[in-house]
This record gives sequence, structure tokens and C-alpha cells, in this order.
Amino acid sequence: MPITLPAPLFAQSGAASVPHAASGMTRLDWTVIVLYALGMLAIGGYYARRTRTTDDYLLGGRNMSPWKVGLSLFATLLSTLTYLALPGEMIKFGPMVLSQLVAMPFVALVVGWLLIPFIMRLRVTSAYEILETRFGLSVRLVGSSLFLTLRLFWMSLVIYATASTVLVPILGLSPSAVPWVCVTLGLVTVVYTSLGGLRAVVLTDVLQTAIMFSGAALILIVVSVELGGVGQWWPRTWPEHWQAPVFWYEPGVRFTFVGGFLSMFTWHVCTAGSDQMAIQRYLATRDVRAARRMFNISLLANMLLWPFLAIVGIALLGYFQARPQVLPAGLTMRENADQLLPIFIVRGLPSGISGLVIAGLLAAAMSSLSSGLNSACSVIKMTR
Repeated sequence: MPITLPAPLFAQSGAASVPHAASGMTRLDWTVIVLYALGMLAIGGYYARRTRTTDDYLLGGRNMSPWKVGLSLFATLLSTLTYLALPGEMIKFGPMVLSQLVAMPFVALVVGWLLIPFIMRLRVTSAYEILETRFGLSVRLVGSSLFLTLRLFWMSLVIYATASTVLVPILGLSPSAVPWVCVTLGLVTVVYTSLGGLRAVVLTDVLQTAIMFSGAALILIVVSVELGGVGQWWPRTWPEHWQAPVFWYEPGVRFTFVGGFLSMFTWHVCTAGSDQMAIQRYLATRDVRAARRMFNISLLANMLLWPFLAIVGIALLGYFQARPQVLPAGLTMRENADQLLPIFIVRGLPSGISGLVIAGLLAAAMSSLSSGLNSACSVIKMTR
């Protein structure tokens, strides 16, 4: 299972360790981060008092808003490492990565018109109840066990990678702080998820989506102001180190249009048709039409954020070309492309805005973790 979703390209890559912050975090940055964590806990407490039944807790009463659940699915399948890797991919290799988005309309057709109607006809809570109706209890238990094992390892890897390769270096903490950051991040997520159920998970995911988009927008604004306008960082010619567009399979070429299309199509269809985190969200809506709309909203959010983060990568490329002194000694833009966004967060953003963008990185991790916890609970509950 990839740890950086929903991008098959980054599933096996991971982000390189980020150099420790030179300027450090200000009190305002820490305040923003603490307020973000308290806000997540408050949402969990709010919905804890409004949850009455198992369906309320696990499926939000099966009548949730499609646009909220759609944004929740989008946030669930986007990890911190993908959030960082997309700008780095754009900086180092160019826009060929965006060719994967052409697969989205085809994914919408297959999932929306073939898979979702079939799943919504069944009055189930977990994806693995469907296995029992066709193949018996033993197959359901095997499927549930494999999902839980895979999901627990995935959540562990997400939280560890986020803490060790992103948060600890950005916050300027000692490597010995990694376990404590993991515990804190996991504890906050477990508390609001266990208190509020799927309703709390969905609302926090919506807010986390807004924070992720806002963080990217603020980076673009700050870079444009610093350099004197968009025209100062937008490339006028195709950079020499960017890969030239390649349509068909070609040995020795890192990325092709056809390869990217098939990768994205296969990954999304398989995930949408078998992963409890996706199926649980279909079942949280009232009917097939609402579930289809929900799924399309999650795809649309991907189609907006991917180019947005790619443009952030172009902006960072222009920024560090104009301000090479900001790069720590020994690093280069091409070899350390995945590290440029974290470096800019600490060294290029004003106080307070750094805290908000770091909250966006936390949001990407916590949305994946909270959904993984909630989906695992639903599988365990319905297997008993």
C-alpha cells in the first residue's frame, strides 16, 4: 500500500530528510499550531455529544453531505509526503507528472457508474461484508485481517515519516524528539477520531483541505511579493533539466503519458473499489447519486490541488534561483528538490504564516491517520 496517496508516482519514493531549521519557530508559529490541534479536539468533543447510534458513529447516519464527504476522501488519500513531493517533482523533472490527471474522467466513469451502484445496493457497513455474502465468513475474515494489517502498517509509516522527515527537521528539534512527536500527533488524532466518529473525521478533513489549499496559496503570494510579481518566477523557456514530453512507452524514460495514465487509473479504481476508507464514505451518503457526486468532488479536488502544488514548485524554483543564498550549504536545487518547500517554510515565510503552512502539513498527515483509524474501527466492529 502506498504511503503517499493518491499519487502512484510517489508511492515508493518518500521524502528525503529536511535540514534542520536555521531560524527556528517563533511564538506566533507555535500558537497557530497549538490552536489548530485544539480546534481538532474541539470538533471531536462537539460530535461526541451528538452521536447516538452505531450508524451515526461509523457512517454519519448514512445521510452526510456529498461535498463534505468528497473533500474528506480527497484529504484521506493525500499524505504529507505527497504534499511535499509534488512541488519537488515539478522542480526536478517538470510537468509530465500532471499527465496522470487525464485519467480522472475515466476513473469517474468506471467507479461512478459500475462500482458505486453495486456497493450502494447492499446495506452493509464494511467492504468485507460484501465478501461474506458471496464467499462466506472465512473469506471475509481473511479480507478483514489483511486490510487491518496493511492499514495499521500504513498508519504507522505515515506518522513516522511525517515526524522524522518533515516535522522534526522543520521545527528544529533534535532527532531524539521523533518518538514524542509521533505520540503527540497520534494522540491528538486518536482522541478527536474516537470521540466524534465519522462526522468529526469528515469535518476535520474539510478544514484540513482548506488549510492545505491556503498554505499553498500563501506560498505563492509570498514568493510573488518577494520577487516582484508572478512574471519574475514564471519560466520563460523550458528548463534544460526538465524531462521532455513522451507519449508512448519508451525504455529508459522515467515518465511517459501512457504510463502515468495507467498508473493513476489502476490505482484509483482499485482503491475506490476495495478500500474500506473509500467504501465507508459511499455508504455515509444517502443514495447512489449522492455517492457518485461525492466521489467526483474528491477527484475534482485532486485535479485542482495537483496543478496548484506544481505551480508552487515552479514558484520555489524561481525563488531559489533568485535567492541561492537561502539554500543551506551543500544543497542544490536539483539534487534536493523535495527539500525546497520545507526550507522555504522555515526561512522564507513570515512569522505566523510558517505556523499555518506547518499546520497544513499536519493536516495532510492527520486526515490520513484519522480516516485509517475510523475505517479500521468499522471493520473490527462489524467483524465481531
